[in-house]
Amino acid sequence: MNAAGRSLAGALSRDRYSRRVALLRLLLPALGVALLLLVAAWPRLRPLIESVGLRFPAIDLRAARELTMVDPRYSGLDRRNRPYTVTAAVARQIPDRNDLLALKRPKAHMMMAHGDPVVITAASGMYQSQAQLLDLSGGVDLLRRDGTHFQTSTAHVNFADNTADGHDRVVGHGPQGDVTGQGFRIRDKGNTVIFTGTSTLFLRGGKPTRPAPMPPALPPALARTAAAIEAAAVPRPEEKPRSPDSPVGGTDPR
Repeated sequence: MNAAGRSLAGALSRDRYSRRVALLRLLLPALGVALLLLVAAWPRLRPLIESVGLRFPAIDLRAARELTMVDPRYSGLDRRNRPYTVTAAVARQIPDRNDLLALKRPKAHMMMAHGDPVVITAASGMYQSQAQLLDLSGGVDLLRRDGTHFQTSTAHVNFADNTADGHDRVVGHGPQGDVTGQGFRIRDKGNTVIFTGTSTLFLRGGKPTRPAPMPPALPPALARTAAAIEAAAVPRPEEKPRSPDSPVGGTDPR
């Protein structure tokens, strides 16, 4: 390409750039005016848009500030290095409380001192991860490996020392019997369960006691000999003392 051609191409390029700049100078102010008019007219346009079935999704600012987790799992160790886990269907972090979680359908797995696992479930709960505390509510169920099943409305679980408390009515069923109480306390690493308030206990599984059998009867000859010995051993009644005025012979001299 010669010099004349290059000069013509440069002129065309500058011309296109100038026209583009001029177009933008017209569009940008027009776009700004259109946005201002839309903002001013929005209160009147929104009812019209909603009347024809167009709805804009509402933004839940609370959900934006809260952290929600699906199928969470929390694990830890108690003071004796026994493991425990807390799972749930949904966990929601409480605003401004990094260690406090609201749980939906929580399930806790604990290990007792004798090595048997305990499973606790509920409808909802609040878990404090740093303090290792779990507050359960709504249909609390406690299950043990031996078949023992406790039911209550609320419970407070301390994973640090494997203890639990409840102040609502509790009903328990197990291999050894049934129990009801106005509250409960689990102590001694799960080996001791204390039922508070008015409590009732029904034990089952024991064998009924039978009356002691009667001793065998004695042979007839031995029975007669024993009767004779018993009759001879019976003391005779003492005679009445005589009056001083009565004679020695016991007869009246007249």
